[in-house]
Amino acid sequence: MSNQASDNNKRIAKNTLLLYFRMLFMMVVSLYTSRVILNALGVEDFGIYNVVGGVVAMFTVISGSLSAAISRFITYELGKGDQSKLNKIFSASVTIQLLLSLIIVVLIESVGVWFLNAKMTIPANRITAANWVLQFSIITFVINLISVPYNAAIIAHERMSAFAYISILEAVCKLAIAFLIMVSPMDRLVFYAILMCVVSVIVRLTYGYYCQKHFTECTYHFHWDKDILKKMFGFAGWNFIGAASGVLRDQGGNIIINLFFGPTVNAARGIAVQVNAAVVAFVNNFMTALNPQITKSYASGENEYMLTLIYQGARLSFYMLLLLSLPIFLNTHYILVLWLRLVPDYAVLFVQLILMFALSESISQPLITAMLATGNIKKYQIVVGGMQLMNLPVSYILLRLGYPPQSVIITAIVISQLCLIARLILLRKMIGISFMHFMRKVYFNVILVTLLSIVVPLVIQLKVSECFASFIMLTIISVCCTALAIIYVGCNKKERKIVKKQLYKFKQKIA
Repeated sequence: MSNQASDNNKRIAKNTLLLYFRMLFMMVVSLYTSRVILNALGVEDFGIYNVVGGVVAMFTVISGSLSAAISRFITYELGKGDQSKLNKIFSASVTIQLLLSLIIVVLIESVGVWFLNAKMTIPANRITAANWVLQFSIITFVINLISVPYNAAIIAHERMSAFAYISILEAVCKLAIAFLIMVSPMDRLVFYAILMCVVSVIVRLTYGYYCQKHFTECTYHFHWDKDILKKMFGFAGWNFIGAASGVLRDQGGNIIINLFFGPTVNAARGIAVQVNAAVVAFVNNFMTALNPQITKSYASGENEYMLTLIYQGARLSFYMLLLLSLPIFLNTHYILVLWLRLVPDYAVLFVQLILMFALSESISQPLITAMLATGNIKKYQIVVGGMQLMNLPVSYILLRLGYPPQSVIITAIVISQLCLIARLILLRKMIGISFMHFMRKVYFNVILVTLLSIVVPLVIQLKVSECFASFIMLTIISVCCTALAIIYVGCNKKERKIVKKQLYKFKQKIA
């Protein structure tokens, strides 16, 4: 069992590194690509593409819940080792995605087209191009939707190398698009939408080829198994509450800020969300590598090992995020000035608060995975999803009473903490997790590490003026303080020994 656990840990570490490589490459390419596309299309057309794509993206809340269901069922059956059942699950997943695609196409072609032409602010001379963008965005969306079972199979089998390489292929194709639209033989905006659609087809075919070659279950046969479909739709239906509550918390918060304070404050929040997305991507990669292990250990009845993974995953997710976010937290204004030059009001505060929200949410991620692994999510989603839905009315009431815009994010942080308590209470019955054990092993541990990490850098920050030298100094000091606090307070003896061993190996290599 110990050898198996060691192999699993090595696999998680390897997969995490592969995902980090993928993410760093894609981040650099996407930042450069965005700049080239912006120059090629112009501000107006770039804005139209994003806003029209946003109309299609509104419907992802429907697919998001099903995507989670598909990943869970494929990973669960892998843990059970039932090959026949696995093929049925995969075929049922593809069938569901095809049906869902049809429903979404009908909705967008009716509601989406009406909304685009009747409600959205688009210059009259660009409305035809915008409609073409909508049509190609629908095709792209459907192709990506059908790819979900194949992506889920790759993640479930923990073949992150394939996931990483195919994602790099996608990034390179998008970079090529950025240069191709400069020599477009037609309307650049429409040409861009067509090329993005073509890339989706290429990526989809690559995923399909890889899965069919390496995984025996990834051969589609039309299979109408009422029991499987009922279970998957039941799972996805209740998971929809959670997915919808997350969308309403984030997008709804944005809308009510707009109602009370206008687009300037929205711009500040948009900047904060971008900074947060870049930081949180690192943690998400770790969880993508860890999630299959939690689900498989539950499926195979290894409850003790699963709980160990939950405790470790919750702490490590928080630590990684803290390492990255603390230097940003301390140097927020300077970083935003370097990046944007002109910093909107509230942007600094919004970035700092959203980073705090991300830290608050990070320790819940392994708990959410464990909940999904059980498949018994009805009560959980009603309670936790219902609590998350309270973000919108509470934020609206606070703003109505005259509270500042940051109260929307503070509300989200408070509700996030209440949701964590609810998760622990509910999971106590579902997987046997101990509330006090989690608080002692994870919650109080990460709070202590945070306090120890921030004291010295904060004192120094108050004494130095804002410049490049102090930015570098604060970054180095905060990273060193955080790393020391994690190793000597956050890690147990066994984990500390592993870290020291890895550092020694690294030292030997560079010596």
